[in-house]
Amino acid sequence: MASRLLANPFAAPPSLHANPNSERLRRVRCAASRNPIPRCAMDASYGDNLRIAPKFPRMRVWDPYKRLGISPDASEEEIWGSRNFLLQQYAGHERSEESIEAAFENILTTSYVKRKKTKFNLKTRLKKKVEESPSWVKNLLDFVEVPPTVIILRRLFLFGFMATWSIMNSADGGPAFQVAVSLAACIYFLNDKTKSLGRASIIGFGALVGGWICGSFLVPMIPTVLLQPTWTLELLTSLVAYTFLFLACTFLK
Repeated sequence: MASRLLANPFAAPPSLHANPNSERLRRVRCAASRNPIPRCAMDASYGDNLRIAPKFPRMRVWDPYKRLGISPDASEEEIWGSRNFLLQQYAGHERSEESIEAAFENILTTSYVKRKKTKFNLKTRLKKKVEESPSWVKNLLDFVEVPPTVIILRRLFLFGFMATWSIMNSADGGPAFQVAVSLAACIYFLNDKTKSLGRASIIGFGALVGGWICGSFLVPMIPTVLLQPTWTLELLTSLVAYTFLFLACTFLK
């Protein structure tokens, strides 16, 4: 027996081979079945940490509005809110997130194309109306142009400042000086545009006279309850003249 153990130290004792149902062998097998040895430390916690991300049920819906659960008339805030809500609900599922984002981008692209198409149609209709208008209307429109917004705002600020200055000094005297400065500014802007001092002067004086005549008819129609005691007829007429000068030097050519 000693020679056998020296030759194979891992072999079971002869008594176990001879009697497999012995009490010792039975205890070893019962202990092994009660306390199984895990293969690695991750096996013990894998089942507890496993979480399956929910799947978006409308992934195969073709209509992007129905996929996000909104109506075609939904506002931009509703579209963004639905998109963010669905991304939170189905976070972790890659295909669901891609489907939600694809529907959201499709809606934004469609909305942009519609707005651009509507704007283009408005310009086309306006141009068509001008082409179908009588000849005298076309000739009149040839004298009108729309400058950049920056130029419009600058000149509006200038003539607005002149009007405010006239109102603040209404108790001291008439707005003759402010009207003269506004007329000079109008002629300067027109000369810079037309490159003709004579044409600019005619347009500037015509705007002043036209504004003064219109103001003489319009101002008496204003109820006196709305007017300050220091606001004279000359002052209110000059405000109308400022408006005509602004329109002339900004939109006429």
